Amino acid sequence: MRHVIALDVGGTGMKAALVGADGALLHEARRATGREHGADAVVENILAFAAELRRVGEERFGVPAEAAGVAVPGIIDAEQGIAVFAANLGWRDVPLRRLLSERIGVPVALGHDVRTGGLAEGRLGAGRGADRFLFLALGTGIAGAIGIDGRVEPGAHGSAGEIGHVVVRPDGPPCGCGQHGCLERLASASAVTEAWAAASGDPEADAADCAKAVDSGDPRAVAVWQQAVGALADGLVTALTLLDPRTLIIGGGLAEAGETLFVPLRAAVEERITFQPLPGIVPAALGDTAGCLGAGLLAWDLLAAAEAATDATGAAIATAREPVPGAPESVPDDRPGTDPRPSTEVST
Repeated sequence: MRHVIALDVGGTGMKAALVGADGALLHEARRATGREHGADAVVENILAFAAELRRVGEERFGVPAEAAGVAVPGIIDAEQGIAVFAANLGWRDVPLRRLLSERIGVPVALGHDVRTGGLAEGRLGAGRGADRFLFLALGTGIAGAIGIDGRVEPGAHGSAGEIGHVVVRPDGPPCGCGQHGCLERLASASAVTEAWAAASGDPEADAADCAKAVDSGDPRAVAVWQQAVGALADGLVTALTLLDPRTLIIGGGLAEAGETLFVPLRAAVEERITFQPLPGIVPAALGDTAGCLGAGLLAWDLLAAAEAATDATGAAIATAREPVPGAPESVPDDRPGTDPRPSTEVST
């Protein structure tokens, strides 16, 4: 059975799969990144995990994987296959595509974790059938993926979709990026956790606890939640004004609150728009498998592009060999000294 290797690398753990041509997860596995042992150890763990998956695929399906896709956090150069920087993994300028390809012997595609998850949601999940979508992951930070006709737009420099650093409260808290009042400092799961821990007086409280307190009617939790939802709605209205998506897909840890999040969020966005068409606002459908599925799609896309290039080259060669209409046929040159027949003279 044809299959590819898919790896979704996170800050503490890796999820991996063998993915069929129809997007089915044929085999799944998980492993720690081992980041406590340093950046080099993380890279080696990724390579070893990929090699193990290759062996599993050969044993189970009788043929090796045809390609691999890997999704990583941080800043990447997808064209060059380089993991430029990831603070939570401690690496800089890792030529991950080359290292993986050398280890497992197949072509490799490298993708950004959120954009890769958005690709899967757009093709296989909540955005299926939508020609334009925006996927947002509300986790430790906030990042997005801009979907256009089944692909995700990376931007001119590979940084499209960084909606978490859109300023929605200029006088808001400082952000690690150097600005103040960035969306992810106000509406991410970590931002809600921080605000609710302070409001409740419980340093162990998190965003999930806040959502439960909202459901129970705690006014402190409601205030924290409303502030986060309002900031998120402001950021989304900016995004939909610029991008005009047909569907807004919300995933990540905060989205696990379900209708506690989506009911007020839909209302807040609707209150803020004026001329803009209101898109559907829906929860992500693929959960924590989105990254692996997206990495698999990257690998299949890589193979499809290579096959298309081969077909185009073959067609160009065939066209070049065809006679040009109206051109004179090639005839033997019968001028003296240009006998086209093979010489039978033997040199002595």
